[in-house]
Order: sequence, then C-alpha cells, then structure tokens
Amino acid sequence: MAASDSGSIWYVYGIVPSEMPRAALPAGLDDARVIVEPMDDVAALVSVLDATQYAPAALEINSGDVEWVSPRAVAHDRVLTWASDHGPVLPLPMFSLFSGRDAVGTMLRDRAAPLSASLGRVARGREYALRVYRIDAELLGAVTSLSPRLEELAGVAAAASPGQRYLLERKLDGEKKTEVRAVSRRIVDEIVAELTPEAEQTVRSPIPQTADGDTARGTMVLNAAFLVAAERLPAFQRTLTSLVARHDAHGFRFDFTGPWPPYHFVNEPADAG
Repeated sequence: MAASDSGSIWYVYGIVPSEMPRAALPAGLDDARVIVEPMDDVAALVSVLDATQYAPAALEINSGDVEWVSPRAVAHDRVLTWASDHGPVLPLPMFSLFSGRDAVGTMLRDRAAPLSASLGRVARGREYALRVYRIDAELLGAVTSLSPRLEELAGVAAAASPGQRYLLERKLDGEKKTEVRAVSRRIVDEIVAELTPEAEQTVRSPIPQTADGDTARGTMVLNAAFLVAAERLPAFQRTLTSLVARHDAHGFRFDFTGPWPPYHFVNEPADAG
C-alpha cells in the first residue's frame, strides 16, 4: 500500500463486472459511500477513507481491537453480500487499501484477464457453507453398527462363553473409542462425495479452533463450502436432507448456511498498491 498524498485512501471491497448496478449500494466502512470504479470489463467496489486512520501504524494498533474491527467487518461483508445478491463478485480481504484511483486502475488493468475469468467462474453459482459436528456420546452408542470390524467382534463376543465374553466386551469397549474417529472420517468423506456432484466446486477448509462455549455443539469434523448453481440448489438440498436423516441418529449434526459471497472460490487477491 502506498502512502496517500491527499489525506485519503481507497478501500477496495471486491471486484465486480463493470456493468454492476450502481443504485442502492449500501454504506461501507465508517458509513462511507461505496462507488463502482470501472476499468474495461471489470470494476472495483471502493470507498474513499481517511488515510490517517487507515495508515499502517494505525491498522497495526487497531487490528487487535475487536470493538474497532467488528463494525468494519460487518460493513465489509454487507457490501460484498449486496454485490453477491446482484451478480458475481470476487471478495478481497479486509483492509485491501490503495493509494488512489490510479493505483486501483493499475491493479484492474494489470489483472483484467484473470479477474474476468474468475468472475465468470463464480457467476455459475452461490456459495453455501456446511459444518458438520460429531456428538461422541451418541456415535459411541452407534459405532458398532457402522463398523464391520466391530460388528464381527461383537458377534464373536455374543457367541463366546461367559468368561471369554467379558474379556471380549471389554476389548470391544476399548475399540469403540478408536473406531469413532475412523468411522467419522469415512462418513465425512461420504457426505462430501455425495454433495460434490450437485455443486460447481467444493472446498474443504481446515477445522477452526473450537471457541469456549461451542463444545456443546460437539466436535467439528467438516468445514466445507460449495459453489452451487441456482438450478441445482433443489437437488443439492434434497441430497443434504437425505444425509441429515441418515446420520442424525448416529450423532452427526449439520449446520448449513448461505448463500454467501464466494469467499472460498476466488483466486489469490491482487496486491494492494
């Protein structure tokens, strides 16, 4: 990011087609006006902000202040959500700052081809998020029926003499705890495999650290995003409904949200100038 000579800095929310509608754009960071800055077939969604408040030193201090960051994150997402509701958009990370119109224009001109290609790709659908949680106590009760190895061991235990049965059942209890993870991985892979054909693209993200107070939801075992075309959304939802019905009794809980701006389906963002 280059320093601004005019006392202002250009904040870019994301990239859109140049024909993006201008009417009813929401307010941006600090309630600033959002404008569409075009360059040939692509455009940047921009607000002009105070350069002092968004200087590198100020950002370094304020970025650790949740009360300062939170309303700006809400505004950033509000602009991108509006854009996603009106057409394709390539979200940029928060605090993508440019020194002025010339710097934004240079970025758009230099990256016009890949930006246009990416816009064409995300135009094929909307992003939906799926998080799956595992309730260990419930899965432990069902894991024997989900594991051929444990089913075999349970059958051997049932047919054994009372003394042998006791030892085999103790072994079965110990094996259940190990098998929970293996069964969980297999079911998660099956969930993704069944949903992927209904989506344009699928991204599996790392599992985030569990925050205090979230443990009641269980252990997160899947954090995925799907780019789904409008005409395929009903089929996607039917498949998801069948997966929920199949796995809820085994201790799996599904959290499906969207549509969202395509945060997980963009190329590497352009460097700020």
